[in-house]
Amino acid sequence: MSALTVRQVRRRYLTLYGLRWLPTGLMIPVMILLMQERGLSLPQMGLAFTAQGLLVLALELPTGGFADALGRRPMLIAAGLLNLVSLSLFAVADSFWLFFLVYAVQGIYRALDSGPLESWYVDATLAADPQAGYEKGLGYGGAVSGAAIGAGALLSGGLVALGPIGPVSALTVPVLVAIVAQAVALVALLVLLVEERPATGSAALRASVVEAPRMIRQAVGLLRRSRVLLALVAVELFWGFGMITFESLLPVRLAEVIRDPERAAALLGPASSAAWLASAAGAALTPLLLRWFGAAPAAALLRIVQGVTVVGMGLLAGPVGVLVAYLACYAVHGASNPLHSALLHRQVDGPYRTSVLSLNSMVAQPGASLGGVVLTAIAAATSVSTAMVVGAIVLAVAAPLYLPAWRAGRRQKSAAEPTPVPVPAGDR
Repeated sequence: MSALTVRQVRRRYLTLYGLRWLPTGLMIPVMILLMQERGLSLPQMGLAFTAQGLLVLALELPTGGFADALGRRPMLIAAGLLNLVSLSLFAVADSFWLFFLVYAVQGIYRALDSGPLESWYVDATLAADPQAGYEKGLGYGGAVSGAAIGAGALLSGGLVALGPIGPVSALTVPVLVAIVAQAVALVALLVLLVEERPATGSAALRASVVEAPRMIRQAVGLLRRSRVLLALVAVELFWGFGMITFESLLPVRLAEVIRDPERAAALLGPASSAAWLASAAGAALTPLLLRWFGAAPAAALLRIVQGVTVVGMGLLAGPVGVLVAYLACYAVHGASNPLHSALLHRQVDGPYRTSVLSLNSMVAQPGASLGGVVLTAIAAATSVSTAMVVGAIVLAVAAPLYLPAWRAGRRQKSAAEPTPVPVPAGDR
Protein backbone atom coordinates (compact mmCIF):
# COMPACT_ATOMS: atom_id res chain seq x y z
CA MET A 1 0.00 0.00 0.00
CA SER A 2 2.82 2.45 0.80
CA ALA A 3 4.03 2.37 -2.85
CA LEU A 4 0.92 4.35 -3.84
CA THR A 5 0.60 8.10 -3.32
CA VAL A 6 -2.37 9.64 -1.54
CA ARG A 7 -3.75 10.82 -4.88
CA GLN A 8 -3.37 7.38 -6.47
CA VAL A 9 -5.11 5.72 -3.53
CA ARG A 10 -8.01 8.16 -3.79
CA ARG A 11 -8.38 7.69 -7.55
CA ARG A 12 -8.42 3.91 -7.26
CA TYR A 13 -10.86 4.03 -4.37
CA LEU A 14 -13.25 6.32 -6.25
CA THR A 15 -13.04 4.20 -9.43
CA LEU A 16 -13.74 0.96 -7.58
CA TYR A 17 -16.45 2.59 -5.47
CA GLY A 18 -18.27 3.88 -8.53
CA LEU A 19 -18.11 0.50 -10.28
CA ARG A 20 -19.32 -1.21 -7.11
CA TRP A 21 -22.53 0.86 -7.06
CA LEU A 22 -23.38 0.86 -10.79
CA PRO A 23 -25.18 -2.54 -10.69
CA THR A 24 -27.21 -1.29 -7.72
CA GLY A 25 -28.34 1.70 -9.75
CA LEU A 26 -29.49 -0.59 -12.55
CA MET A 27 -31.53 -2.68 -10.09
CA ILE A 28 -33.22 0.06 -8.05
CA PRO A 29 -35.97 1.08 -10.53
CA VAL A 30 -37.04 -2.50 -11.36
CA MET A 31 -36.31 -4.65 -8.30
CA ILE A 32 -39.64 -4.30 -6.45
CA LEU A 33 -41.78 -4.01 -9.57
CA LEU A 34 -40.18 -7.12 -11.12
CA MET A 35 -40.94 -9.09 -7.96
CA GLN A 36 -44.55 -7.88 -8.18
CA GLU A 37 -44.67 -8.82 -11.89
CA ARG A 38 -43.60 -12.35 -10.94
CA GLY A 39 -46.38 -12.73 -8.39
CA LEU A 40 -44.96 -11.71 -5.00
CA SER A 41 -47.07 -9.69 -2.57
CA LEU A 42 -45.63 -6.90 -0.41
CA PRO A 43 -45.59 -9.06 2.77
CA GLN A 44 -43.79 -11.83 0.83
CA MET A 45 -41.19 -9.31 -0.31
CA GLY A 46 -40.72 -8.21 3.30
CA LEU A 47 -40.12 -11.82 4.34
CA ALA A 48 -37.65 -12.34 1.47
CA PHE A 49 -35.72 -9.28 2.66
CA THR A 50 -35.32 -10.89 6.09
CA ALA A 51 -33.04 -13.56 4.57
CA GLN A 52 -30.54 -10.84 3.75
CA GLY A 53 -30.78 -9.16 7.14
CA LEU A 54 -30.45 -12.36 9.17
CA LEU A 55 -27.41 -13.58 7.25
CA VAL A 56 -25.73 -10.19 7.52
CA LEU A 57 -26.43 -10.29 11.25
CA ALA A 58 -24.80 -13.72 11.52
CA LEU A 59 -21.82 -13.07 9.23
CA GLU A 60 -21.03 -9.36 9.51
CA LEU A 61 -18.62 -9.61 12.42
CA PRO A 62 -16.82 -12.81 11.30
CA THR A 63 -16.29 -11.40 7.80
CA GLY A 64 -15.10 -8.08 9.24
CA GLY A 65 -12.63 -9.94 11.41
CA PHE A 66 -11.41 -11.99 8.44
CA ALA A 67 -10.99 -8.80 6.38
CA ASP A 68 -8.81 -7.26 9.11
CA ALA A 69 -6.80 -10.48 9.61
CA LEU A 70 -6.60 -12.00 6.10
CA GLY A 71 -6.82 -8.85 3.98
CA ARG A 72 -9.42 -6.66 2.34
CA ARG A 73 -8.73 -7.82 -1.23
CA PRO A 74 -9.76 -11.49 -0.78
CA MET A 75 -13.00 -10.44 0.93
CA LEU A 76 -13.91 -8.03 -1.86
CA ILE A 77 -13.17 -10.61 -4.58
CA ALA A 78 -15.40 -13.17 -2.85
CA ALA A 79 -18.11 -10.53 -2.44
CA GLY A 80 -17.99 -9.64 -6.14
CA LEU A 81 -18.37 -13.29 -7.16
CA LEU A 82 -21.36 -13.76 -4.85
CA ASN A 83 -23.04 -10.64 -6.21
CA LEU A 84 -22.72 -12.13 -9.69
CA VAL A 85 -24.48 -15.27 -8.43
CA SER A 86 -27.30 -13.33 -6.74
CA LEU A 87 -27.94 -11.15 -9.80
CA SER A 88 -28.01 -14.22 -12.05
CA LEU A 89 -30.54 -15.88 -9.73
CA PHE A 90 -32.63 -12.71 -9.65
CA ALA A 91 -32.84 -12.71 -13.45
CA VAL A 92 -34.63 -16.10 -13.47
CA ALA A 93 -36.39 -16.22 -10.06
CA ASP A 94 -40.15 -16.72 -10.35
CA SER A 95 -41.26 -17.85 -6.88
CA PHE A 96 -41.07 -16.70 -3.27
CA TRP A 97 -38.45 -19.31 -2.33
CA LEU A 98 -36.17 -18.44 -5.24
CA PHE A 99 -36.32 -14.76 -4.30
CA PHE A 100 -35.67 -15.79 -0.70
CA LEU A 101 -32.52 -17.57 -1.96
CA VAL A 102 -31.53 -14.46 -3.93
CA TYR A 103 -31.63 -12.36 -0.79
CA ALA A 104 -29.84 -15.03 1.23
CA VAL A 105 -26.93 -14.86 -1.23
CA GLN A 106 -27.20 -11.05 -1.13
CA GLY A 107 -26.86 -11.25 2.65
CA ILE A 108 -23.56 -13.13 2.39
CA TYR A 109 -22.37 -10.71 -0.31
CA ARG A 110 -23.21 -7.64 1.77
CA ALA A 111 -21.51 -9.09 4.85
CA LEU A 112 -18.32 -9.63 2.86
CA ASP A 113 -18.57 -6.28 1.06
CA SER A 114 -19.33 -4.17 4.12
CA GLY A 115 -16.30 -2.11 5.06
CA PRO A 116 -13.20 -3.61 3.36
CA LEU A 117 -12.97 -1.10 0.49
CA GLU A 118 -13.46 1.91 2.73
CA SER A 119 -11.02 0.50 5.28
CA TRP A 120 -8.46 -0.13 2.54
CA TYR A 121 -8.80 3.48 1.41
CA VAL A 122 -8.34 4.95 4.89
CA ASP A 123 -5.41 2.69 5.82
CA ALA A 124 -3.74 3.08 2.40
CA THR A 125 -4.07 6.85 2.66
CA LEU A 126 -2.50 6.90 6.12
CA ALA A 127 0.25 4.53 4.95
CA ALA A 128 1.11 6.93 2.12
CA ASP A 129 0.98 9.97 4.44
CA PRO A 130 0.18 9.62 8.17
CA GLN A 131 -0.89 13.29 8.25
CA ALA A 132 -3.24 13.04 5.26
CA GLY A 133 -6.94 13.69 5.80
CA TYR A 134 -9.35 11.08 4.50
CA GLU A 135 -12.70 12.77 5.29
CA LYS A 136 -12.72 14.63 1.97
CA GLY A 137 -12.14 11.37 0.08
CA LEU A 138 -15.06 9.76 1.90
CA GLY A 139 -17.21 12.69 0.81
CA TYR A 140 -16.01 12.30 -2.78
CA GLY A 141 -16.85 8.59 -2.47
CA GLY A 142 -20.43 9.50 -1.61
CA ALA A 143 -20.57 11.80 -4.63
CA VAL A 144 -19.14 9.13 -6.94
CA SER A 145 -21.49 6.42 -5.66
CA GLY A 146 -24.45 8.76 -6.11
CA ALA A 147 -23.39 9.56 -9.67
CA ALA A 148 -22.85 5.85 -10.45
CA ILE A 149 -26.23 4.83 -9.05
CA GLY A 150 -27.86 7.74 -10.86
CA ALA A 151 -26.29 6.73 -14.17
CA GLY A 152 -27.34 3.11 -13.62
CA ALA A 153 -30.90 4.11 -12.74
CA LEU A 154 -31.15 6.35 -15.81
CA LEU A 155 -29.91 3.53 -18.02
CA SER A 156 -32.33 1.14 -16.33
CA GLY A 157 -35.29 3.42 -17.00
CA GLY A 158 -34.25 3.78 -20.64
CA LEU A 159 -33.98 0.01 -21.05
CA VAL A 160 -37.46 -0.47 -19.55
CA ALA A 161 -38.89 2.23 -21.84
CA LEU A 162 -37.51 0.40 -24.89
CA GLY A 163 -39.73 -2.52 -23.99
CA PRO A 164 -39.13 -6.29 -23.95
CA ILE A 165 -36.38 -7.96 -25.97
CA GLY A 166 -37.77 -11.19 -27.37
CA PRO A 167 -38.85 -13.43 -24.47
CA VAL A 168 -37.13 -11.15 -21.91
CA SER A 169 -39.58 -8.77 -20.23
CA ALA A 170 -38.84 -5.05 -20.09
CA LEU A 171 -38.30 -5.19 -16.32
CA THR A 172 -35.78 -8.04 -16.67
CA VAL A 173 -33.46 -6.38 -19.20
CA PRO A 174 -31.76 -4.07 -16.63
CA VAL A 175 -30.98 -7.12 -14.47
CA LEU A 176 -29.02 -8.68 -17.33
CA VAL A 177 -27.08 -5.44 -17.85
CA ALA A 178 -26.37 -5.33 -14.10
CA ILE A 179 -24.75 -8.78 -14.36
CA VAL A 180 -22.36 -7.45 -17.03
CA ALA A 181 -21.60 -4.34 -14.94
CA GLN A 182 -20.77 -6.49 -11.92
CA ALA A 183 -18.38 -8.61 -14.00
CA VAL A 184 -16.58 -5.42 -15.11
CA ALA A 185 -16.37 -4.24 -11.47
CA LEU A 186 -14.80 -7.54 -10.46
CA VAL A 187 -12.11 -7.31 -13.15
CA ALA A 188 -11.32 -3.72 -12.10
CA LEU A 189 -10.98 -4.85 -8.50
CA LEU A 190 -8.44 -7.51 -9.46
CA VAL A 191 -6.36 -4.94 -11.35
CA LEU A 192 -6.56 -1.82 -9.15
CA LEU A 193 -6.70 -2.90 -5.52
CA VAL A 194 -3.20 -3.74 -4.28
CA GLU A 195 -2.59 -4.71 -0.69
CA GLU A 196 0.57 -5.60 1.18
CA ARG A 197 0.06 -8.64 3.40
CA PRO A 198 2.69 -10.48 5.43
CA ALA A 199 1.54 -13.90 4.22
CA THR A 200 -0.54 -15.41 1.44
CA GLY A 201 -2.11 -18.72 0.54
CA SER A 202 -3.15 -21.43 2.98
CA ALA A 203 -0.81 -20.18 5.70
CA ALA A 204 -2.49 -16.77 5.65
CA LEU A 205 -5.93 -18.39 5.69
CA ARG A 206 -5.08 -20.53 8.74
CA ALA A 207 -3.58 -17.52 10.52
CA SER A 208 -6.67 -15.43 9.79
CA VAL A 209 -8.97 -18.11 11.21
CA VAL A 210 -7.01 -17.85 14.47
CA GLU A 211 -6.69 -14.05 14.36
CA ALA A 212 -10.26 -13.11 13.32
CA PRO A 213 -11.89 -13.94 16.70
CA ARG A 214 -9.36 -11.70 18.46
CA MET A 215 -10.16 -8.88 16.03
CA ILE A 216 -13.86 -9.32 16.74
CA ARG A 217 -13.33 -9.33 20.52
CA GLN A 218 -11.23 -6.17 20.30
CA ALA A 219 -13.88 -4.42 18.19
CA VAL A 220 -16.72 -5.47 20.51
CA GLY A 221 -14.61 -4.44 23.51
CA LEU A 222 -14.11 -1.03 21.95
CA LEU A 223 -17.87 -0.76 21.50
CA ARG A 224 -18.43 -1.61 25.17
CA ARG A 225 -15.87 0.94 26.35
CA SER A 226 -16.99 3.82 24.14
CA ARG A 227 -20.39 5.44 24.68
CA VAL A 228 -19.76 7.51 21.57
CA LEU A 229 -19.19 4.47 19.36
CA LEU A 230 -22.15 2.64 20.90
CA ALA A 231 -24.48 5.56 20.13
CA LEU A 232 -23.17 5.88 16.57
CA VAL A 233 -23.74 2.19 15.90
CA ALA A 234 -27.23 2.45 17.42
CA VAL A 235 -28.09 5.12 14.83
CA GLU A 236 -27.86 2.41 12.19
CA LEU A 237 -30.72 0.44 13.76
CA PHE A 238 -33.14 3.32 13.18
CA TRP A 239 -31.56 4.23 9.86
CA GLY A 240 -31.85 0.69 8.50
CA PHE A 241 -35.52 0.49 9.54
CA GLY A 242 -36.39 3.85 7.99
CA MET A 243 -34.52 3.31 4.71
CA ILE A 244 -37.18 0.79 3.66
CA THR A 245 -39.46 3.77 2.99
CA PHE A 246 -37.42 5.23 0.16
CA GLU A 247 -35.62 2.11 -1.05
CA SER A 248 -38.56 -0.32 -1.20
CA LEU A 249 -41.87 1.49 -0.71
CA LEU A 250 -41.28 4.46 -3.02
CA PRO A 251 -41.75 2.41 -6.25
CA VAL A 252 -45.04 1.08 -4.88
CA ARG A 253 -46.13 4.57 -3.81
CA LEU A 254 -45.30 5.98 -7.26
CA ALA A 255 -47.14 3.15 -9.04
CA GLU A 256 -50.10 3.83 -6.72
CA VAL A 257 -50.13 7.54 -7.62
CA ILE A 258 -49.67 6.99 -11.37
CA ARG A 259 -51.89 3.84 -11.45
CA ASP A 260 -49.64 2.12 -14.01
CA PRO A 261 -46.72 -0.07 -12.76
CA GLU A 262 -44.79 -0.16 -16.07
CA ARG A 263 -45.13 3.60 -16.55
CA ALA A 264 -44.00 4.05 -12.96
CA ALA A 265 -40.94 1.85 -13.63
CA ALA A 266 -40.06 3.83 -16.73
CA LEU A 267 -40.45 7.09 -14.79
CA LEU A 268 -38.52 5.76 -11.81
CA GLY A 269 -35.42 5.28 -13.96
CA PRO A 270 -34.78 8.99 -14.62
CA ALA A 271 -36.22 9.85 -11.19
CA SER A 272 -33.75 7.49 -9.47
CA SER A 273 -30.97 8.91 -11.59
CA ALA A 274 -31.88 12.44 -10.52
CA ALA A 275 -32.19 11.29 -6.90
CA TRP A 276 -28.72 9.77 -6.83
CA LEU A 277 -27.27 12.83 -8.53
CA ALA A 278 -28.91 14.80 -5.72
CA SER A 279 -27.27 12.33 -3.33
CA ALA A 280 -23.93 13.01 -5.00
CA ALA A 281 -24.49 16.75 -4.61
CA GLY A 282 -25.34 16.24 -0.95
CA ALA A 283 -22.16 14.23 -0.42
CA ALA A 284 -20.13 16.92 -2.15
CA LEU A 285 -21.42 19.40 0.46
CA THR A 286 -19.80 17.39 3.27
CA PRO A 287 -16.77 19.73 3.64
CA LEU A 288 -19.11 22.73 3.97
CA LEU A 289 -21.31 20.98 6.54
CA LEU A 290 -18.22 20.03 8.54
CA ARG A 291 -17.06 23.65 8.51
CA TRP A 292 -20.44 25.22 9.28
CA PHE A 293 -21.87 22.86 11.89
CA GLY A 294 -19.37 20.12 12.70
CA ALA A 295 -19.90 16.44 11.89
CA ALA A 296 -22.15 15.41 14.79
CA PRO A 297 -24.56 18.41 14.80
CA ALA A 298 -24.90 18.24 11.01
CA ALA A 299 -25.57 14.48 11.11
CA ALA A 300 -28.25 14.93 13.80
CA LEU A 301 -29.97 17.74 11.89
CA LEU A 302 -29.99 15.70 8.69
CA ARG A 303 -31.71 12.77 10.43
CA ILE A 304 -34.64 15.05 11.28
CA VAL A 305 -34.73 16.65 7.84
CA GLN A 306 -34.75 13.24 6.18
CA GLY A 307 -37.75 12.22 8.27
CA VAL A 308 -39.58 15.31 7.00
CA THR A 309 -38.80 14.42 3.38
CA VAL A 310 -40.14 10.89 3.84
CA VAL A 311 -43.39 12.30 5.25
CA GLY A 312 -43.60 14.34 2.06
CA MET A 313 -43.13 11.22 -0.06
CA GLY A 314 -45.99 9.54 1.77
CA LEU A 315 -48.51 12.40 1.95
CA LEU A 316 -47.95 14.77 -0.98
CA ALA A 317 -50.49 14.34 -3.78
CA GLY A 318 -49.53 13.58 -7.37
CA PRO A 319 -46.31 12.24 -8.88
CA VAL A 320 -44.60 15.65 -8.92
CA GLY A 321 -44.96 16.15 -5.16
CA VAL A 322 -43.82 12.59 -4.42
CA LEU A 323 -40.77 12.88 -6.66
CA VAL A 324 -39.71 16.29 -5.33
CA ALA A 325 -39.74 14.86 -1.79
CA TYR A 326 -37.85 11.81 -3.11
CA LEU A 327 -35.09 14.01 -4.55
CA ALA A 328 -34.81 15.96 -1.29
CA CYS A 329 -34.63 12.70 0.68
CA TYR A 330 -31.69 11.45 -1.36
CA ALA A 331 -29.84 14.75 -1.16
CA VAL A 332 -30.00 14.44 2.63
CA HIS A 333 -29.07 10.76 2.42
CA GLY A 334 -25.95 11.56 0.40
CA ALA A 335 -24.83 14.20 2.87
CA SER A 336 -25.47 11.97 5.90
CA ASN A 337 -23.40 8.94 4.93
CA PRO A 338 -19.93 10.59 4.80
CA LEU A 339 -20.61 12.44 8.07
CA HIS A 340 -21.58 9.22 9.84
CA SER A 341 -18.56 7.37 8.39
CA ALA A 342 -16.17 10.13 9.44
CA LEU A 343 -17.51 10.03 13.00
CA LEU A 344 -16.99 6.24 13.09
CA HIS A 345 -13.43 6.42 11.77
CA ARG A 346 -12.51 8.96 14.45
CA GLN A 347 -13.33 6.38 17.12
CA VAL A 348 -11.13 3.52 15.90
CA ASP A 349 -7.56 2.80 14.83
CA GLY A 350 -6.43 0.77 11.81
CA PRO A 351 -6.19 -2.87 13.00
CA TYR A 352 -9.89 -3.09 13.91
CA ARG A 353 -11.29 -0.62 11.41
CA THR A 354 -13.21 -3.09 9.22
CA SER A 355 -14.53 -4.96 12.26
CA VAL A 356 -16.02 -1.75 13.66
CA LEU A 357 -17.53 -0.85 10.29
CA SER A 358 -18.97 -4.37 10.22
CA LEU A 359 -20.51 -3.80 13.63
CA ASN A 360 -22.12 -0.66 12.27
CA SER A 361 -23.48 -2.46 9.21
CA MET A 362 -24.53 -5.47 11.28
CA VAL A 363 -26.95 -3.32 13.21
CA ALA A 364 -28.34 -1.69 10.05
CA GLN A 365 -29.24 -4.95 8.32
CA PRO A 366 -31.54 -6.46 10.97
CA GLY A 367 -33.02 -2.97 11.33
CA ALA A 368 -33.77 -3.06 7.59
CA SER A 369 -35.19 -6.60 7.88
CA LEU A 370 -37.46 -5.52 10.72
CA GLY A 371 -38.48 -2.47 8.73
CA GLY A 372 -39.17 -4.63 5.69
CA VAL A 373 -41.51 -6.88 7.65
CA VAL A 374 -43.21 -4.19 9.75
CA LEU A 375 -43.60 -1.47 7.13
CA THR A 376 -44.80 -3.79 4.35
CA ALA A 377 -47.32 -5.29 6.80
CA ILE A 378 -48.53 -1.78 7.72
CA ALA A 379 -48.74 -0.90 4.01
CA ALA A 380 -50.81 -4.01 3.28
CA ALA A 381 -53.11 -3.50 6.30
CA THR A 382 -53.59 0.27 5.95
CA SER A 383 -51.78 2.17 3.19
CA VAL A 384 -48.33 2.82 1.79
CA SER A 385 -48.61 6.43 3.02
CA THR A 386 -49.15 5.32 6.62
CA ALA A 387 -46.15 2.97 6.44
CA MET A 388 -43.96 5.80 5.12
CA VAL A 389 -44.97 8.16 7.95
CA VAL A 390 -44.10 5.47 10.51
CA GLY A 391 -40.70 4.98 8.85
CA ALA A 392 -40.13 8.75 8.83
CA ILE A 393 -40.69 8.97 12.58
CA VAL A 394 -38.19 6.18 13.19
CA LEU A 395 -35.57 7.97 11.06
CA ALA A 396 -35.95 11.23 12.99
CA VAL A 397 -35.83 9.52 16.40
CA ALA A 398 -32.15 8.63 15.78
CA ALA A 399 -31.03 12.30 15.88
CA PRO A 400 -30.25 12.50 19.66
CA LEU A 401 -27.87 9.55 19.35
CA TYR A 402 -25.29 11.92 17.83
CA LEU A 403 -25.11 13.93 21.07
CA PRO A 404 -22.29 11.80 22.66
CA ALA A 405 -20.13 12.31 19.55
CA TRP A 406 -20.83 16.05 19.66
CA ARG A 407 -19.87 16.28 23.34
CA ALA A 408 -16.72 14.21 22.74
CA GLY A 409 -15.74 16.48 19.87
CA ARG A 410 -16.14 19.57 22.05
CA ARG A 411 -14.00 18.02 24.78
CA GLN A 412 -11.25 17.13 22.29
CA LYS A 413 -11.33 20.64 20.84
CA SER A 414 -11.04 22.18 24.33
CA ALA A 415 -8.14 19.88 25.22
CA ALA A 416 -6.32 20.81 22.02
CA GLU A 417 -6.54 24.55 22.69
CA PRO A 418 -3.38 25.96 24.33
CA THR A 419 -3.72 27.03 27.96
CA PRO A 420 -2.92 30.75 28.43
CA VAL A 421 0.27 31.32 30.46
CA PRO A 422 -0.24 33.88 33.27
CA VAL A 423 1.94 36.95 32.85
CA PRO A 424 3.55 38.35 36.05
CA ALA A 425 2.24 41.78 37.01
CA GLY A 426 5.69 43.34 36.64
CA ASP A 427 5.95 42.20 33.01
CA ARG A 428 2.67 43.72 31.87
